[in-house]
Amino acid sequence: MNKRKRILISVTDKKGLEQFKQLTDLDWEIVSTDGTYAKLKELGIPCILVEEVTNFPEMMNGRVKTLHPNIFAGILADRSKPEHMEALEVHGIETIDMVVVNFYDFDGNPNIENIDIGGPSLLRACAKNGKFTIPIVDPDDYADVIWQIKELGEVSSIKRQNLVRKVFETTMRYEMNIYKWMTGEILENKEFL
Repeated sequence: MNKRKRILISVTDKKGLEQFKQLTDLDWEIVSTDGTYAKLKELGIPCILVEEVTNFPEMMNGRVKTLHPNIFAGILADRSKPEHMEALEVHGIETIDMVVVNFYDFDGNPNIENIDIGGPSLLRACAKNGKFTIPIVDPDDYADVIWQIKELGEVSSIKRQNLVRKVFETTMRYEMNIYKWMTGEILENKEFL
């Protein structure tokens, strides 16, 4: 099993990604999806593609890339439960300690293809397991989280709680915007499905 910490990064808004070099310098490993991977490489930050973790290629124009047991088990494993850790060991799955995700821009371009599935799912899983994992949905949180890891060796309980709250606030708003758009399309007799 892996001893080093692992981050999954899959973002639409790529500002601030250069800050994660500080964590790779501390031997954290970054796993990322195609567009984020290309940006990290451009910034000179070492990373691997998510398909190296899933052993399965991204498919259906990116609709399926992170929805895989090797990803979700690595995020959701309760590190205090030996049976969870044994299950990871049996299946050769490594833990994922941080998830950095922001969503497709649905508000700016509302349509079916801009309804993000993987992003909210990843963040919700990470937030559910927030005692052991660090969910980041807002680039404005990068600096403080990285500072805490570098200076304190971990992210404080208070910061984790704030990050978890922000995830559910963000996913709630995102889902509400989709709901409102779909409701408006139905009322106006427009086809969206």
